[in-house]
Amino acid sequence: MSSSKPTLAVIGGTGTLGSGLAGRWAKAGYPVVIGSRDAAKAADAARAFPGATGTSNADAAKSAEIVILTVPWATHAQIIDEIKPHTAGKLVVDTTVPLVPPKVARVQLPAETSAALAAQRRLGDGARLVAAFHNVAGHKLQQDIDIDCDVLIFGDEPKDRAIVADLAKAAGLRGVHAGPLANSVAAEALTSVLIGINRNYKVDGAGIRITGIATD
Repeated sequence: MSSSKPTLAVIGGTGTLGSGLAGRWAKAGYPVVIGSRDAAKAADAARAFPGATGTSNADAAKSAEIVILTVPWATHAQIIDEIKPHTAGKLVVDTTVPLVPPKVARVQLPAETSAALAAQRRLGDGARLVAAFHNVAGHKLQQDIDIDCDVLIFGDEPKDRAIVADLAKAAGLRGVHAGPLANSVAAEALTSVLIGINRNYKVDGAGIRITGIATD
């Protein structure tokens, strides 16, 4: 494991998306800390990944340089409040989509217009927020397969978007700079559209691909 790589806290890392990302980053040599509301469950999940550890959400955020939020919309605000004291000055990557069951194939955006903007408001100016990984299927990340999907990355600072693009690449995906955080509404809404496409065409995790961009 390379000490030059930042420590990543995957909050909600026992879920499908969180565990899929955590496993790929651990395999790529990143120090990974799985966070959960149940510290014992997080520790148990971490045993599946090389060198990973598991603890509570707050302790995971405290121990990491980059915090990745992979939690359902229903618990989004509560978990942000748990980790907020440990995010000042840190890069926080929010993957949350505001899905409202049972009509998850219908776009239903919050008053703030996106989950990412709601997170930024709740965290305050101390955290550097980037939104990404909305449109990639978590169960595919859990498998040792190539995934035909780009990752749209939203953030107000290009240098922070570039860091997340490196994380996407480490997970076997291509990151695409998609503009400021306000634009995150597009990817969040698109997730519901993709869920509908999956159902209508019986697709196992439809993704997106941006054409016309040279692959590095």
